Amino acid sequence: MSLNKSLLALAVALALTACAQQAEEAATEAATEATEAAAEATDAANEAAAAATDAAAAVAAAATDAAAAVEQAAEEPQPEETPAQ
Repeated sequence: MSLNKSLLALAVALALTACAQQAEEAATEAATEATEAAAEATDAANEAAAAATDAAAAVAAAATDAAAAVEQAAEEPQPEETPAQ
């Protein structure tokens, strides 16, 4: 192989190596960003689940209070209605 062909082959090999290295760095960066986004999404989901749990507890407490109020109202004597004159 002539010297020119050898130098050309070397230049092509170096260019391919540089491209592969850049691609690897870009893939690593993309994977890091995806991992961070997944962690943020997990945190948001956990916060939403906690909020939903709190809301469910508040609804259950309100329902219990309402049931107790209805029961108490049913137990209280009702005033007799006077006939209209």
